[in-house]
Amino acid sequence: MAFTYAVALTGSIATGKSTVVTFFSAFGFEIIDADKIAHDILNEEHKAIASLFGEDVIKDEKVDRKTLGSIVFSSAEKRGELEALLHPLIYTRIERLATLLDEQKKPYLVDIPLFFEGKRYPIEKVLVIYTPSDLQLQRLMQRESISKEEAQKRIDIQISIEEKRKKADYVIDNSGTLAALKRECTRVKEEILGAFR
Repeated sequence: MAFTYAVALTGSIATGKSTVVTFFSAFGFEIIDADKIAHDILNEEHKAIASLFGEDVIKDEKVDRKTLGSIVFSSAEKRGELEALLHPLIYTRIERLATLLDEQKKPYLVDIPLFFEGKRYPIEKVLVIYTPSDLQLQRLMQRESISKEEAQKRIDIQISIEEKRKKADYVIDNSGTLAALKRECTRVKEEILGAFR
């Protein structure tokens, strides 16, 4: 069965998931990256995307994610249409990769930004990357060069980071320095390895 040795890695936008993934890769963990798979499938399905959202979202047979993002972030209905197309394809690909990794009988991470929101994956253990909401807002504005209102709108689409923290089996606090984050990652790595022995 897929996902036996999986740990879902999640958080919220701009909480530092990518940096944590880098540390865990260095620790020797295999990572299934749902966002990367989503981007690949997005481009594979560019014709279907064009028919749903118009030719303006396609450039050189690739989806212009910024243009598409501005459409789906401002309309729950459009976001639902995109998810209905992509999510079954993403799930199938992630499940296939998870089945192969389970054969190694050691824990691996499935990086799923919207793990709690989607409720699609039967993964029992969850690792949440936590950043206080004011710091999250600040980092998102800086990273995307967007206004406070735009950043808040993107954050509000997701379940709050405080809620996610309560549901987690493991929490990595990313409110300090990079060195502090590495220590947090090392601590949680040991907890995960211990749980799967």
